[in-house]
Amino acid sequence: MAGHFEATPGGGAAVALDEVEISILRSLAVQLLELIGPGDQPADGEDPLAALFAEGPSKPPTDPALARLFPDAYGGPGGPGGSEGAAGAGKPEEEQELRERSAEFRRFTEMDLRTGKRDDALAVVRTLDALSPAQDGGAVLTLTGDECLSWLRSLNDLRLTIGTRLEVSDEDQGEEGSLYRLPDSDPRKPMVMAYLWLGALQESLVETLMP
Repeated sequence: MAGHFEATPGGGAAVALDEVEISILRSLAVQLLELIGPGDQPADGEDPLAALFAEGPSKPPTDPALARLFPDAYGGPGGPGGSEGAAGAGKPEEEQELRERSAEFRRFTEMDLRTGKRDDALAVVRTLDALSPAQDGGAVLTLTGDECLSWLRSLNDLRLTIGTRLEVSDEDQGEEGSLYRLPDSDPRKPMVMAYLWLGALQESLVETLMP
């Protein structure tokens, strides 16, 4: 089980983690929460229902990692029909229409998306905090079906964030890619190792949950 998820009764999964792995996963999840932000909470005396229907931002985040987590829905980097697709539209009026549609979509969806990503990262932190470490500091993490889905989504968010910070391309990730050939002296090496490890965890969890 060490390093690989295994199916548990009821549609869940379990994996053995050592003390260092638990610490790294928790730290990364907390950093993800800090990146996403606390969200807009109703002020004292504010109508919670009005806050629920409050509009979000219309422009993409300036932080590249956040822009990757919350891409434009129509055109723009990382979005469906991303910057390449938008550039290929050719006509300025078509490009303007894509930008307006993206802004409208973002205004009414980004706050909910942020809430979902915060909830997933919190699920990671809480399940790790609930572990009962063995004498060596390790523990077996056992997740319910719903917790597995939260973990999958959060692992993906972590990989997107780290990959953006590292400016990872598709060519970098294959077995012959540059990520696998970094010298130990490269300052990016620890984060690259975390990125590859998270990918292996995510793949293992996906395989475990497949029918």
